[in-house]
Amino acid sequence: MKNIFRLSHPLHLLLAALTYTLGASIPAYLGKPLNVLAFWLGFAVVILAQLSMSLLSEVFRPHNEPFVGDETPLQKETLRNNMLYISIAALTVSAFLVYLLYVNQILILSSFFFLLSSLLLVLAYSIPPIRLADRGFGELTLAAHVAYIIPSIGFILQFGESHRLLVFILIPLTTLALAYFLIINFTTFLSDEKYQRATLLRQLGWERAVPLHHSLIAFSYVVFAFAPIFGFSILWRSLLTLPFAVLQIVLLRHVSLGGKPNWNLLTSTALAVFGLTTYFITLTFWLR
Repeated sequence: MKNIFRLSHPLHLLLAALTYTLGASIPAYLGKPLNVLAFWLGFAVVILAQLSMSLLSEVFRPHNEPFVGDETPLQKETLRNNMLYISIAALTVSAFLVYLLYVNQILILSSFFFLLSSLLLVLAYSIPPIRLADRGFGELTLAAHVAYIIPSIGFILQFGESHRLLVFILIPLTTLALAYFLIINFTTFLSDEKYQRATLLRQLGWERAVPLHHSLIAFSYVVFAFAPIFGFSILWRSLLTLPFAVLQIVLLRHVSLGGKPNWNLLTSTALAVFGLTTYFITLTFWLR
């Protein structure tokens, strides 16, 4: 069944939960007490949105691609319909939860803007005729949703407006997320070639994708390293994952030079770089 979750791995839901928690943790550091109701309503909304994004992208997968590998046409259609029903239910519940945010006077214009942006990204990523997942922008859309839109929702539901500290954190996290999704492209390259999937890697080619990956990693840690200059010395824990980031670059460079790939180690390292960086920053704000 793993083919069903080609781009909708349950880890993406965990990452969405982690980035949302990060966004919701920052206002306490800035002097705003945690609104528990806003936290849990917002948490449910973003998880349902991420789930819908994952499932809808599979519902509208090209018909020449199997879900499992040996399913009959009837089984394939049944599975597709079930995922569609779950997606519709998730979006419906999400809309109701947004209404509850409004009724409880938690929903303001800026938070509504990010919630609407989340919905638009979910639909644009998954559904034809736009379907960014098939146009080489799927990885960028996923990174923006998981690492920028979702934590912004968590933050604004608590704080009421944006803040430069939030932007300073989320931009390098988004580039780390994009590097992670690009690594996933490398591991599925042969399958993507077989079914002519327009992934970011296939659009760029290996020759440009590898230096792009390295640049994304370097940019993120340069921003974190300069954080104290801008008054954000609290972000120093983000540099604890720098050795993993160096290892990630070394592993991908080894593959690009023709070495035997260790995909499990590479994907685990890329996940650790993004996930642990987010976790350490979140822990920092919760402990302050």
